[in-house]
Amino acid sequence: MSQGKVLMAMSGGIDSTVAALMLHKQGYEVIGITMKTWDYETSGGGNTGKKETGCCNLDSFNDARQAAVQHGFPHFILDIREEFGGFVIENFVEEYIAGRTPNPCVMCNTHIKWRALLKRADALGCDYIATGHYAQVHLHTNGRYFISKGVDESKDQSYALWGLQQDLLKRTLLPLGTYHKTAIRQMAHDFGYPELAKKSESYEICFVPDNDYRGFLKRKVDGLEEKVNGGDFVNKDGKILGTHKGYPFYTVGQRKGLDIALGKPAFVTKIIPETNTIVLGEEEDLYQTEMTVTGINWMKYDEISDSMDAVTKIRYKDKGALSSLFNVNNSLSVKFYENVKGVAPGQSAVFYEGNDVIGGGVIQREI
Repeated sequence: MSQGKVLMAMSGGIDSTVAALMLHKQGYEVIGITMKTWDYETSGGGNTGKKETGCCNLDSFNDARQAAVQHGFPHFILDIREEFGGFVIENFVEEYIAGRTPNPCVMCNTHIKWRALLKRADALGCDYIATGHYAQVHLHTNGRYFISKGVDESKDQSYALWGLQQDLLKRTLLPLGTYHKTAIRQMAHDFGYPELAKKSESYEICFVPDNDYRGFLKRKVDGLEEKVNGGDFVNKDGKILGTHKGYPFYTVGQRKGLDIALGKPAFVTKIIPETNTIVLGEEEDLYQTEMTVTGINWMKYDEISDSMDAVTKIRYKDKGALSSLFNVNNSLSVKFYENVKGVAPGQSAVFYEGNDVIGGGVIQREI
């Protein structure tokens, strides 16, 4: 008996391919879909002569289709470049221009990928949507769905899924959440795809495959380099230390590539776009105990009381730090019990209760 009909997002990589085959074996009626989100033309890269990488190359499309055909379920390619570029890429550029550090993968999951999947799932009469993320979906006794960490802490992707809303979560299957990567590699062998187990994984931003986000910004914003070049490096007291290449080309916490000699290590501690100013300091200046977070999506609970304690992660690989959360108007004040390093406006703050995601939001500024 069929477990239901599921639209499976397949990138052609090991994780989504094994997830699709797992669901197929478990009795789900699987439809594979590969989303084309980006190419050099839409990213402003032009004809660079470089091969598209990550989830958007022809080899990946063919690998996903081949796995589907071999196991007898349909596969489609969905072109969402317009949806993706109109939001994710524009947001990426706007955030850097605003002096913040964006998190495009979170924005894509929250606003584009899951919505695109659900829209097509409804059109195809699917009960569920599924991805190859290492995380879990659970139903609380209060009736709310929430994300929990994957059991493989080294691969856990719960941080990137904090923005998913209830209508998306209740239709989402994450087959890999209870497995370690080693087990998934073995399954790839068992399913007859040993080459998948050897396939390299991309950790780049899909539309910046050379990891040169500065070059990407220059291509996307006409005259940007000329407009912002020559701003001041200053210390925390406002003393001018030298000139920089333009505030959008720096990130909070950056140490390398500053091209300034101060006789000791210097770090970007603050970006002031209004005056094209970069504040430099010592490593200790990167530590703080408070921040403001907006755009909150509550997940495990529909809201919190005036305050509660949680472990807060401020970046993907952050181990998290114990903090108190306080509702302040339409934002959240986060006060850490210990100093945390490198709070960067624009990045995501995700709040955990044990392994469960309570919710998350976007870091705005220090208090």
